[in-house]
Amino acid sequence: MRERIFGELVVSNEHSELEVDRVWINSLEGLTQKVVTAELNRDAEVSLVFVDDKRIQELNRDYREKDTPTDVLSFPMYEFSQPGYLQGVEEETLLLGDIVISLDTAIRQADEYGHPLQREISFLFLHGLLHLLGYDHLQEEDRVQMRDREEQYLAAVGLTRTKDPSNEK
Repeated sequence: MRERIFGELVVSNEHSELEVDRVWINSLEGLTQKVVTAELNRDAEVSLVFVDDKRIQELNRDYREKDTPTDVLSFPMYEFSQPGYLQGVEEETLLLGDIVISLDTAIRQADEYGHPLQREISFLFLHGLLHLLGYDHLQEEDRVQMRDREEQYLAAVGLTRTKDPSNEK
């Protein structure tokens, strides 16, 4: 019997000057399916929006009270009791929430870390997706757990790191 694959990704590009490569979307769809199947083993939908630095700065200011651009923001629909564990939600398809990525910042960071833009976008998306699934990095133990999951999933789709990640999330 084949394992069921779960996870749908809905993508929109609100960046006025940059196009989103279909290869990125295909890769992110596969990553979504891999993570949602492993973490939840049930159907879930994730929304991803690509924006510019100006828009992500507005969102960061309005929702986090930080008036500066950032690379990725996550807006979860649920509060998990622990990463990947959701109690009392009966919906057939979970609407996990929204992830917003600044393409401007992703481009700068890909250059800074010395890896392809697709790898940077995948990392930022995965980071946001893990936040939607209840992972966090405020405490050292949680940061290590989240980093391990990020590395595990990126390696599983062939996106390995080329530089020391100490400056990354």
